[in-house]
Amino acid sequence: MKKLFLIIGLLGLSPIFAQEEIDITPDNSWLKAGLVAGVPVGDASDVSSFNLGVDLRGQYLFNPNFAIGIASGYTHYFAKDDFEDFGVIPVAGFLRYYFTPSGLFFGSDLGYGFLSNVENNEGGLYVNPQIGYHNRDWNIYAFYQNTFAENDVDLQTVGVGVTYNIRFK
Repeated sequence: MKKLFLIIGLLGLSPIFAQEEIDITPDNSWLKAGLVAGVPVGDASDVSSFNLGVDLRGQYLFNPNFAIGIASGYTHYFAKDDFEDFGVIPVAGFLRYYFTPSGLFFGSDLGYGFLSNVENNEGGLYVNPQIGYHNRDWNIYAFYQNTFAENDVDLQTVGVGVTYNIRFK
């Protein structure tokens, strides 16, 4: 699994290293900060009713349509009776495709989801595909988040999120 992440990381970052110089401007790079809310599905719905979290991203726009970046945050799962709350902390890379400067986008995160407050399980492969609407300042999206954790634990959530673009100046 570690070799797979290394290969994906090197392939995903190779366009960055192939360029001689990257010019970071407010028009091509920014931070995204926001909130997410979701409903657990699959195995996770047996122990949790809903979840809330924060979404943090750093994005670089290669051209008007294609962006890459890093993603993290925290999703807190509120437990049902007889269970304890727990959470997922993702460390991921992401790709996004913007159809127009303002309008529809789709993308996905891929990385590792660390679990908090879960015994005998550190986490696993994290995947988070998204589809949404964006403009210069905001992103509103629907997502399906899945963490393929150890010991056949599969944490799945469907939900909505909103992020605000904080531009570099």
